[in-house]
Amino acid sequence: MSHLLVGLTGGIGSGKTQVSDLFAALGVSVIDADILARELVAPGMPALKAIRQKFGDAVLDNNGELNRRQLRERVFSDPEQKAWLDNLLHPLIRHELIKQAREAPSEYAILAVPLLVENQLNKLTDRTLVIDVEPQRQLERVVSRDRVSEQQVRNIISHQASREDRLAVADDVIDNNGEISQLAPQVQKLHEKYLKLAKINLKA
Repeated sequence: MSHLLVGLTGGIGSGKTQVSDLFAALGVSVIDADILARELVAPGMPALKAIRQKFGDAVLDNNGELNRRQLRERVFSDPEQKAWLDNLLHPLIRHELIKQAREAPSEYAILAVPLLVENQLNKLTDRTLVIDVEPQRQLERVVSRDRVSEQQVRNIISHQASREDRLAVADDVIDNNGEISQLAPQVQKLHEKYLKLAKINLKA
């Protein structure tokens, strides 16, 4: 069981996956909300059945799996539908995140949650780690990565906590405005810090 729980977050395109992968490579348990969300809407799961009843077959692909891009386009243009989806998925994700965090075998665990601040899941963690990136760089990365319009990305960003709000609750910050090679040294430094804090918690 881990003795320190670190909530990792950042806006879309901030580099959360790259950072969590670096922690995982150091042997740290990473509980990823995005992966959990995909598992919860896999074929045969009750959540997918509810989504299909609400939005119809248009949000499914030819294999009967959820077409996440199609669903995202639907909900981010309709606040009422987004609220319905959030109310369905967020309690399920929250329950599974807590369960896996308690069972994590490493000395400390990373809880990787894009909407950590928005859903106040940072209250469940011992520390909040924010991956920080300038908004314009964030926009450019997502447009290039997902091949979507700038307006779509702006819509998503507008539904997330602001850069200022995330930094206001951060205990630790990783700067991802530069090259990807600059991430590993920052992760290593925090890894050593978190191991020390986990040992302190163990003795407490």
